[in-house]
Amino acid sequence: MDEFPEPTLVQAGPFQLAVYEKGQPSGTKPSIVLVHGWPEIAYSWKAQINAFAAAGYHILALDLKGFGHSDCPQDKRHYDILHLSQDLVWILDAYSIEKAVFCGHDWGGAIIWSMGVLHPDRVAGLIGVCTPHLPTPPIAPLRIIEKRFGPSHYFIEFQKQGLAEKVFAAREEKFFSLMFRKPPPRHLWPDLIPQIYDLLGRLKNGPDPDLSHLMIPKHELQHFVRAYQRSGFHGGVNLYRNLDRNWEIMRERDLQIKAPCLWVGAELDIFLPPEASEKMDDLIPDLTRTIIDDCGHWVMWEKPAELNKIVLTWLRQKFNPQ
Repeated sequence: MDEFPEPTLVQAGPFQLAVYEKGQPSGTKPSIVLVHGWPEIAYSWKAQINAFAAAGYHILALDLKGFGHSDCPQDKRHYDILHLSQDLVWILDAYSIEKAVFCGHDWGGAIIWSMGVLHPDRVAGLIGVCTPHLPTPPIAPLRIIEKRFGPSHYFIEFQKQGLAEKVFAAREEKFFSLMFRKPPPRHLWPDLIPQIYDLLGRLKNGPDPDLSHLMIPKHELQHFVRAYQRSGFHGGVNLYRNLDRNWEIMRERDLQIKAPCLWVGAELDIFLPPEASEKMDDLIPDLTRTIIDDCGHWVMWEKPAELNKIVLTWLRQKFNPQ
């Protein structure tokens, strides 16, 4: 079995980021930068980094700032979309890459779409997994979330300084067993919403998760447990503490993206339902959209072969047509 690469610490402005490299730069194929979401780490791309490198691509996966082996500053100001996208620019500079294809899942998806808006000169193409690129809402997003789902939604609870970190600390095993689960069928969603979004309440007061419903092998779960025992949870929680800040940054900008883009949704993603992608065509002229059936939010683990085939097919069509 292919092993995951060892990290290299790369200077990205004032901080060091852990980068996991596989394959060699090519004059005919673009480098691909893999950007994880929350609560993930670069290791989430295990099945992709090997498959993409085997197809001849140069791959860089990174632990975002605040995650894994990367530096983990406490101040939430380091986690807004300006800083996060600049981190990716610094990674390209460190490897002397002019442009790359960026592939992001969950929060990583939000970051890579911002690259297409804030740093289009460094983008050869964009691949969003689950996360759509959408117009900015008319009012601050936290107000919308609280009105729609109530004050127990984790987006809202995360705004309380130190609360989520205190709840998650020393509960890493239960936390990841709760998060990385097989997706519920759609007919159950009305009974699960909004309670499913009360992550803090479920973790503090709910029963221990049934491990038979784990979506990833238990031994793989330990990679995430150990990583968050090392880094703590504040980095990821600080992403959510910048939701309204990011809205302020992006709301007056032109959100049109000219680079070729691929969006891959998951039919059973209760966190980012694929219906949310329907307005993407208005913002991205060169867009390919597809949905993986019978798949939940953690696409890279649940349907790795399907995801890899979709991405590699799109890359060939856009960058290496026969």
